[in-house]
Amino acid sequence: MNDNVKKIITRVLILFLAVFAESVSFHANAAVQPMVRLKDLATIEGVRENQLVGMGLVVGLQGTGDKGPMAMQMMSNMTEQFGVTMDPRQIKSKNAAVVTVTCQLSPFLTPGQNTDVLVSAMGDAKSLEGGVLLQTPLRAANGRVYAVAQGPLTIGGWSESGSGGSSKKNVVTVGRIPSGAIVEQGVDMNYAGNGNINLLLRQSDFTTAQRVASALNEKFGNIAHAVDAGRISINLPPNYINSPTAFIASVENMTVRPDAVARVVVNERTGTIVMGGSVKIGNVAVAHGSLTVKVTERPQVSQPGPLSGGRTAVTPRTDIQTDEGKPQLVELPSTSTVEDLANAMNAVGASPRDLIAVLQAMDQAGALHGTLVIQ
Repeated sequence: MNDNVKKIITRVLILFLAVFAESVSFHANAAVQPMVRLKDLATIEGVRENQLVGMGLVVGLQGTGDKGPMAMQMMSNMTEQFGVTMDPRQIKSKNAAVVTVTCQLSPFLTPGQNTDVLVSAMGDAKSLEGGVLLQTPLRAANGRVYAVAQGPLTIGGWSESGSGGSSKKNVVTVGRIPSGAIVEQGVDMNYAGNGNINLLLRQSDFTTAQRVASALNEKFGNIAHAVDAGRISINLPPNYINSPTAFIASVENMTVRPDAVARVVVNERTGTIVMGGSVKIGNVAVAHGSLTVKVTERPQVSQPGPLSGGRTAVTPRTDIQTDEGKPQLVELPSTSTVEDLANAMNAVGASPRDLIAVLQAMDQAGALHGTLVIQ
């Protein structure tokens, strides 16, 4: 076998190994992140919900309304609008409550359509059960009225009380009015200005942004590029200039494999640990033991002898017992994953709180290759 043949065989083997390594890497990544629709990965810039808020009055309560002066003043203001002037101090009623009314105005809603509203008590009302919200304008941050709400409340609970006790289920000071708001004016949605559309990733990531742009270019031609980790700029194809909605519909159903930063989220208050599948662990040995300290007070009474002239006294006595659990040394090779760490910790009987301490120590030792987030 001459040298040229050997060189050709060597190049073929190198090419085969490169393709094999890339395939293994692709399948390893596929095991962590599935194929996801663009509809679930990104939103269209310019298409958004708008928050509305208002303050209104709920009436018709059975003695469970506000007792403070705010409700009385509001009722006085309302009666004055109908030609009846009353001093708020003369109004004595527990059948009304001052509430806040909130609403998420969905995009593309037009005047005359309905949307749900959430009603919450502001004062000291005990329950909004059976109440009816009077007409309440709902404003955006710019002060303009975009919807008007009114109607009977739906409460997801109940409350009963008597002279000897009370019973309550769920929260009775918050209710909903399904389709309780009428849209007075919509919000303009300019999402395809000058033939350009921007996709905004819900989770910013450079790799995901580039994959989305590559998938769009592969299907529609050279129309997209990743501006940054969270934005992909798209030029509408010529055959979609007059129908951007059809183009967005076809884009939303495309699938892309997203990427994410390796992250471990720890909540010490609840002992909850969530570890992403991309987290890797360096070569490390872990030993963790538990120390239990038990303190018991056993006071003793000292009784003097007869005719001794002494006094009875209480002598304090404290017993302290310590129990240090036998630590077990666990070695994790550098190829270990989160699953290997979980299996090792389960094998030694470590609790979630023990695992939190181990993860924090591994992060400080530089063996945890991922971002540790402590809530």
